[in-house]
Amino acid sequence: MKQYNVTGMSCAACSARVEKAVSKIPGVTSCSVSLLTNSMGVEGDVSPDIVIKAVQEAGYGASEKGKANGEHNEYARGFSDEEMLKDRETPVLKRRLILSLGFLIVLMYFSMGHMMWGFPLPSWFEGNHVAMGLLQMILSAIIMIINQKFFINGFKSLWHRSPNMDTLVALGSMASFVWSVFALFLMTDAQMSGDHVAVMQYMDEFYFESAAMILTLITVGKMLEARSKGKTTDALKSLMKLAPKKAVVIQNGKETEVSVEHVKKGDIFVVRPGENIPVDGYVLDGTSAVNEAALTGESIPVDKTVGDMVSAATINQSGYLKCEASRVGEDTTLSQIIKMVSDAAATKAPIAKIADKVSGVFVPVVIGISIITMIVWLLIGKEFAYALARGISVLVISCPCALGLATPVAIMVGNGLGARKGILFKTAVSLEETGKVQIVALDKTGTITNGTPKVTDMIPAEGTSEQELLKMAYSLEMKSEHPLAKAIVEKGKELSVCENTVTDFKALPGSGLTAVCEGDVIYGGSMGFICNVVKVSPEMMRRAEKLAGDGKTPLLFARADQFLGMIAVADTIKEDSLDAVRELQGMGIHVVMLTGDNERTAKAIGAQAGVDQVVAGVLPGGKERVISTLKQYGKVAMVGDGINDAPALTRADMGIAIGAGSDVAIDAADVVLMKSSLRDVPAAIRLSRAALRNIHQNLFWAFFYNMIGIPLAAGVFVRFGLTLNPMFGAAAMSLSSFCVVSNALRLNLCKLYDASKDRRVSLADFSVDEIEKKIKGELTMKKTMKIEGMMCVHCEARVKKVLEGIKGVESVEVSHEKDQAIVTLTEDVADEVLKKAVEDQDYTVTDIQ
Repeated sequence: MKQYNVTGMSCAACSARVEKAVSKIPGVTSCSVSLLTNSMGVEGDVSPDIVIKAVQEAGYGASEKGKANGEHNEYARGFSDEEMLKDRETPVLKRRLILSLGFLIVLMYFSMGHMMWGFPLPSWFEGNHVAMGLLQMILSAIIMIINQKFFINGFKSLWHRSPNMDTLVALGSMASFVWSVFALFLMTDAQMSGDHVAVMQYMDEFYFESAAMILTLITVGKMLEARSKGKTTDALKSLMKLAPKKAVVIQNGKETEVSVEHVKKGDIFVVRPGENIPVDGYVLDGTSAVNEAALTGESIPVDKTVGDMVSAATINQSGYLKCEASRVGEDTTLSQIIKMVSDAAATKAPIAKIADKVSGVFVPVVIGISIITMIVWLLIGKEFAYALARGISVLVISCPCALGLATPVAIMVGNGLGARKGILFKTAVSLEETGKVQIVALDKTGTITNGTPKVTDMIPAEGTSEQELLKMAYSLEMKSEHPLAKAIVEKGKELSVCENTVTDFKALPGSGLTAVCEGDVIYGGSMGFICNVVKVSPEMMRRAEKLAGDGKTPLLFARADQFLGMIAVADTIKEDSLDAVRELQGMGIHVVMLTGDNERTAKAIGAQAGVDQVVAGVLPGGKERVISTLKQYGKVAMVGDGINDAPALTRADMGIAIGAGSDVAIDAADVVLMKSSLRDVPAAIRLSRAALRNIHQNLFWAFFYNMIGIPLAAGVFVRFGLTLNPMFGAAAMSLSSFCVVSNALRLNLCKLYDASKDRRVSLADFSVDEIEKKIKGELTMKKTMKIEGMMCVHCEARVKKVLEGIKGVESVEVSHEKDQAIVTLTEDVADEVLKKAVEDQDYTVTDIQ
């Protein structure tokens, strides 16, 4: 998606006009314009110059984001992203408002103060009604000049056949002013003729104060709206301000301070305590605690040592770090977060399409209603001034802005709140749809569990101390590269265990380890391996069986002919996983755990985590098929962190990458969680639901306001004594957008981690057994082998027997007539294994599909 800055837009009709103009360009597949951030996202194979030209022809300005000042056109200067989000509107509107109010107070004193409350007037105005009218005309003309932007934009849009909110204001104010000037001329003629009755009659038809009041009140609304809109992008602006400006790099052996833009990948930089880390990199030397709250929302510092990754904008709190730059410029984690939030603001939620369609035709329809209103009142027999007042009221009360802002302000505030908490929605669609999920599939390793095995139990044999058992296990496992060995080594280091010297170390694949320590052979490994070496008591066997049933891996150890005991190792469940699963279930969501573990281990971990359903034995390629099956029962979110989760994340209705996992997983996901906390999943769903609720409230207010306000202004309720002066219509219009934006800002008060107000979603009728049966069918893989050389049923039987002897093969159907064998698998078996087994029997395999 290419991003552009757009200038000159004032309401939803403007953004709809720009979107329509760009969408017509051949090669543009999608276009989304954000009135909130004055930005546009365009997808498709089309030159930026053509896009910019189309925007200019529609009457607006545009520039490609990141281009230099003055490039492309005179309308839009290439501001940086931070400059584009800067609130330039409020100061300008504030100056206009102060000037307008100054002249309006004087105008209201002369036009209404004297007549309604008897305020004193200078003597030369006494009885000189023409002079009074001329003064009102001059004062209202000054206010119109101060607010000339409404007229310039409004009539320019009308010229381009794309009328907008400014057009409505300009038409309403201009109509009031022109009619009042006409009335002033008639009154002058009447005064010269000495017709005092006619003079007073024309005096009552002055709408100078209405023309001025409309502009002033709309300016009030615009200023309030601009201030509120500025607050909606506070989160994005604060992220941009986090970007460090300087870095200390080592050049020619010396520390040199340079601008962060000059840091290249591979440069060595240093960070002292209290300084911001300038770019992403890896620690080469030093240890420290780093505050990553800017990126993850987690205030507790994270310990960093040699080999650990550090990110730009995080704060080095304690030690001196020397690092190598790995990601610079737009590739840093912070830049990617800013890009995600910015891109999400430039996209549109599906719910916004209704408002966009209405906004596109809203202004022409309102102008039509205004003209019809005037004609109807004239036909009924009302005087022209009354009919004009009704028509002007219709023009100034109608508000397309409230419709256009209803969705984007809520999306921007929701995205900003999520970004502060480390929850990133890539698009407006993902923010809207995440709250609608009914089934959440959780990858086990790294999502529910920590992803790294840890020692959970130490059970020494009789006559052996726990310390002696760990010391022997530590000494043996120090030589091993197995992941389970690392867990025991970590435990030994944690308890400061002294290592015994071992020699003749051997790793027996699939069995265990042996070595010589102080003249004795020591052993470590599975129950089967140790039982072949020493005698293990039935009690210890039962305990090992129980540990295995709890999802743990018991490792047994022996020395010479003496059994020392066992140490259980497991990938432990994260502290907050149980709470997260409960919160999801409290929302009415069906929670499924996916794992490649065997069924027994998987069910033990699933029971600890409290999930509704466990799908075991799922290979990386099978996750996608499981998600496809689950989608038949409701909207599915897949939560994972690894490269092998990417296909499933893509297949799910909503892909959620947790713990800022692999780049592949992040690219495939719709939502990225910067922390490794599973509680961010229900928090993301909670935020999505709150944002959608807020959008519904905003749209209801916008539609309701216009549905009630326009008929009221037109005089439909006159028989009930309800009429609307144009000035009050302008006041209502100015407040409508302000109310919508203010309501969206309430999202900042949303408590993302408070489950007390969660509502349950309704699920389709299904049973867990039904789903499991269907998933099992999906996970059953089939391969078709083309085999040459089979001549009879004996050949078929021979091929069938050899293939069914391979682990993972459930059944085989062989046909010598079709020269093929259809192999049904329960787990992934390499083509080479199947081919070798058949060709060892002197047949030729030509193809496997």
